[in-house]
Amino acid sequence: GLSVTELARAAGVSRPTVYRRWESADDVLRALLMHRAQVAITAVGPQATDRAAIVDKVVRFGELLRADPVFGHLLTEEPEVFTRYAFERIGRSQRVILEWLAAGITTAQQGGTVRAGSPTDMAVMVLLVSQSVVLSHRTVTTVIDDAALRTELTRTLDGYLRP
Repeated sequence: GLSVTELARAAGVSRPTVYRRWESADDVLRALLMHRAQVAITAVGPQATDRAAIVDKVVRFGELLRADPVFGHLLTEEPEVFTRYAFERIGRSQRVILEWLAAGITTAQQGGTVRAGSPTDMAVMVLLVSQSVVLSHRTVTTVIDDAALRTELTRTLDGYLRP
C-alpha cells in the first residue's frame, strides 16, 4: 500500500525525483532492503573462513536484521510487506546474502570444516533456517528466550554444516 507520493513526501522530494531513479514504490523498497542487507553483512565483518565463523556471522546477521530500523519496522509493523519480499521470490537482497554465504561455505569446505556438497544449495538451506528464526522471533520468544534461541540456532546451523 506504500505509494511513490508517500515516499516522496516522507523524503522531502518531488515524485518526479523519485521516478528518475525508481519505477515504483516496490523498487524503492527492494533497493532499501538490499542496502540494509549489505550494511548488515559489512557489520558482521570479513568473509568467514571456517564453520564456526560462518555460524557466528549468520546468527549475528539475523540479530542485526531484527535490530535494523527498516527490517525491524517491517517485521513488527508491516509483516505482510516483509513476508511478500521474503517468500514470494528470491530478491536482490537475498541473492546478496546467498552469494556471501556460498563464498564462506566454499572457503570453509576447502579448509575441511564444512561438509562436501554444493555451496549454493547449502547457502539456501542456511538462509531458509535463519530467515525462519528472524521472521518467527516475536512469536517464539514467548516460549523460548533470546539466549536459548541463539544457542539452538547455532547448534542447528553447526550440525547442518559439520563434515
